Amino acid sequence: MDFALKINEFIRIEWIDIIDIALVTYFMYKLYFMMRRTRAVQMFIGLVLIFIVSILTQIFKMQEMSWIFRNLRAVWLVGFVILFQPELRRLLTHMGQSRLFRYFAKDQTSVFVEEVVRGVMELSRRGYGGLVVLVRDTGLKNIIETGISVQANVHSSLIVSIFNPRSPLHDGAILVQNQIIEAAKCILPLTRTPQLDPSLGTRHRAAIGISEESDALVVVVSEETGIVSVVENGEMVRGLDYTTLLQSLSVALSYGHKLDMA
Repeated sequence: MDFALKINEFIRIEWIDIIDIALVTYFMYKLYFMMRRTRAVQMFIGLVLIFIVSILTQIFKMQEMSWIFRNLRAVWLVGFVILFQPELRRLLTHMGQSRLFRYFAKDQTSVFVEEVVRGVMELSRRGYGGLVVLVRDTGLKNIIETGISVQANVHSSLIVSIFNPRSPLHDGAILVQNQIIEAAKCILPLTRTPQLDPSLGTRHRAAIGISEESDALVVVVSEETGIVSVVENGEMVRGLDYTTLLQSLSVALSYGHKLDMA
């Protein structure tokens, strides 16, 4: 009878427990979503397994193992923050950029988009080829790792400098995430779609390829013609001018809307 009462007390669940579990689950899911397809996910899974083992040692009253895990708890939090500092930073930034808070960040986003558009249009004017990937919800750390880290604020002059044909970074793409140029000279996957205009070069095929694998917006500048194109979900719109590109990117990045591909 006493055993049954203890079991009943152990499994008693109140509404605050449900909220607590839901919040922890949401946080862990978002953290995993940020880390998937990256090397950090292996460390994350390892820590989860250690956490599960520590719970099992308490349930089965394994005194020595429980003592070890209790003494490690103080170190775990510090180690977690150190190991996953980039992912936690992106998670907090992602939460801050949710639709609930996007209205308050509208002005900052507008400035960022204007710098991108000014840089792209200057590339077109000078006859430089360019490939700019604007990361949204889908993490592209695996792509970032193929390039050279930049970690700089977006500025039109920097975009032009990177894609200057004399620059060692001009080949490949730059990846912009959370309004920061994360890396340059990144290698993108090429599309496998056979029904493409044969006049499209490697830059355009790479832009379509990464847009098929993620929700990123990609801006392409043709080196041969200077035509500016934008790609989303494998679809491309060509021949944009300053006004149309600025308007399209502003709406898509500020409010999370899809581009009007009509």
